[in-house]
Amino acid sequence: MTGVGVLRLLQSNVSARQRARKNTLEEGKNRGEVATMTNNAVLNTWIEEMAALCQPDHVVWIDGSDEQRDALRAEACKTGEMILLNQEKLPGCYYHRTHPLDVARTEDKTFICAAHERDAGPTNNWKSPEEAYTEAANYFRGSMRGRTMYVIPFSMGPVGSPFSKIGVELTDSIYVVLNMLIMTRVGKKVLNALGTSADFTKCLHSKAQLDPDKRRILHFPEDNAIWSVNSGYGGNVLLGKKCLALRIASALAYKEGWLAEHMLILGIEEPNGYIQYIAAAFPSACGKTNLAMLIPPEGLKSKGYRIWTVGDDIAWIKIDTDGRLWAINPESGFFGVAPGTNSKTNPNAVATVQRDTIFTNVALLPDGTVWWEEGDGDPPSEALEWKGSPWKPGMKDKDGKPIVAAQPNSRFTAPLRNCPSVSFRLEHHHGVPLSAIIFGGRRNTLAPLVYEAMNWNHGVFLGASMASERTAAQYGKLGEVRRDPFAMLPFCGYHMADYFKHWIGIGRKAPRPPRIFHVNWFRRDEKGGFLWPGYGENLRVIEWILQRTRDEGKAVKSPIGYLPAPDAFDMTGLDLPKGTMEKLLEVNKDEWRAECDAIEEFFNGLGPKVPWELRNELEGLRHRLEE
Repeated sequence: MTGVGVLRLLQSNVSARQRARKNTLEEGKNRGEVATMTNNAVLNTWIEEMAALCQPDHVVWIDGSDEQRDALRAEACKTGEMILLNQEKLPGCYYHRTHPLDVARTEDKTFICAAHERDAGPTNNWKSPEEAYTEAANYFRGSMRGRTMYVIPFSMGPVGSPFSKIGVELTDSIYVVLNMLIMTRVGKKVLNALGTSADFTKCLHSKAQLDPDKRRILHFPEDNAIWSVNSGYGGNVLLGKKCLALRIASALAYKEGWLAEHMLILGIEEPNGYIQYIAAAFPSACGKTNLAMLIPPEGLKSKGYRIWTVGDDIAWIKIDTDGRLWAINPESGFFGVAPGTNSKTNPNAVATVQRDTIFTNVALLPDGTVWWEEGDGDPPSEALEWKGSPWKPGMKDKDGKPIVAAQPNSRFTAPLRNCPSVSFRLEHHHGVPLSAIIFGGRRNTLAPLVYEAMNWNHGVFLGASMASERTAAQYGKLGEVRRDPFAMLPFCGYHMADYFKHWIGIGRKAPRPPRIFHVNWFRRDEKGGFLWPGYGENLRVIEWILQRTRDEGKAVKSPIGYLPAPDAFDMTGLDLPKGTMEKLLEVNKDEWRAECDAIEEFFNGLGPKVPWELRNELEGLRHRLEE
């Protein structure tokens, strides 16, 4: 049974449908919106049906105008949904708190609702579409009584680009509206691009009662639909982000022959104006956003490099007529983790959030500014912590544990245009050509600082076997290795083994695919200290990677791939202790033999669909380790 069919069985009565139609036509009179923004019959009918289910008091279309945005900001402050921050120090900035039980993505309540469980694969939670629609409709029914339903037409990617996809999100949260205005392209121009087409993602969200037991984040790849209920946290409710841009988009990309990836996109410009672009995938806590906004180190500044940030989180990649892979960032904003962001780790991010930013679950200071742990400046003498209670440094809970001022997953939502290094090609419909793809992880001893794949299939093997060791700040046993292939484990909208096969197929179809590399900024010495300084110094590694794409960089062959030659890096201005570079590039064969066993165990857990090409790469690695 289709989603619409289930809904028709569940909708209460004709009068609810009639009231929904009336509200749609009378939408938001106090704000002065037009009665309707489109003649798209499929879209209007769907909105009418969802309104009949959720029963809002009003239906308001979001037109993307500054005037409407400002009115919504004022209303959110009036109701307490947001707090206006100090406009002299943080112009255009606002503060928001989520429910204490609603502070992160809820992977155990996130489902792929494909017709067959085998299509979701063993790494996803699965529900049948009929069960998912029926259960969630009971949570949605009447959830918007006394509230307004906002209709957000949005484009992931530049409006009208052949890369882009259109969605429409229905929500009862002004917070969602204001975040979507930052993270996506919104309004009438999107509807104009859609026209009368039925090709859009139907996104339904309601805070409902914020009941964590009834929280559901549901993806229907065969219906091109997303339902999210009983959450207000951004990762669960900004449905253009992980939900559409990765889970649904990855399924669409599989069918249509492109890639939807959890990757940053970065441009490196040489003094002569030549720019090369890279895409990179890292699991959490591996420096993804920092690399996306990299600032050249002092020792390399004389070379005149300029860094261009295209995106920090998601890349949509297609084969172009020139045989290369081209990529866009489908988003228009940053939804970044605040703790740990400071003027040393990411000065461009600090500059970005100084205006037009929504801060969520950080500490609120008496002067109307914000603070978070490992941010800039000393801890304030007093503040309101992220749940709204008075806070002072040194406070402890009843168990004697320190009370943090900012929730560890607290966030900032900021426009990409604010970033000092934002690329001039952000809105380019054609995207940017990729010279290299980089995978990475956090490994204490195993992986060298950088190495190059021997060919495309070997590079896919590097992505498929990606892993990180848990830090003290992450849930789980310290040092435990967690596999996160392509950094997509929580975000792939179909069977992961089919996803691997799709990557192999892309390499066959692309005459000029980018080179593939693996990096590890986090190798440690015998005392537990980091061997590599990281941050801006990572440009030295990127420089070698780009040289390799031009067949210029010095390299030596090893069992795991091509390593930099001892003198391959420009080390101007960086004085590492003697022997450090040798440790950074060491390949310990015993550790790698054990890694092969761990990779095989992971592949076996995905079942017999794992491509034979990757099994061959694993056996090839074992053979080279024994040579």
